[in-house]
Amino acid sequence: MTAAQFRRLALSFKGAEEKAHMNHPDFRVNGKIFATLGYPDKQHGMVKLPVEQQHEFTSNQPEAFICVKGAWGRGGCTSVRLAAANESSVKKALGSAWRYAAQKAPAKRKTGQP
Repeated sequence: MTAAQFRRLALSFKGAEEKAHMNHPDFRVNGKIFATLGYPDKQHGMVKLPVEQQHEFTSNQPEAFICVKGAWGRGGCTSVRLAAANESSVKKALGSAWRYAAQKAPAKRKTGQP
């Protein structure tokens, strides 16, 4: 899996858009991030999964999917080691992350007021 393939898959979901956050690309639906690329380095992506599905991916494919450390990981953030991941599993993980983000209320837009 390459970063270009990850990006193509992430953008293939309805309403997905690419933005940037903390100096790396992220992918959003309804303003909610469901995946990122390039963090902690260019060899990784990240998907934000429901915790139960995070456990499935990290248990079944530990060489490709790694729970992010700390509170982010406990919330479902899962690193994807691109070189070890295959397209089928990444597409499945991205689909789960997209559905998880899409079912949440749209992100509130900042109005510039305190």
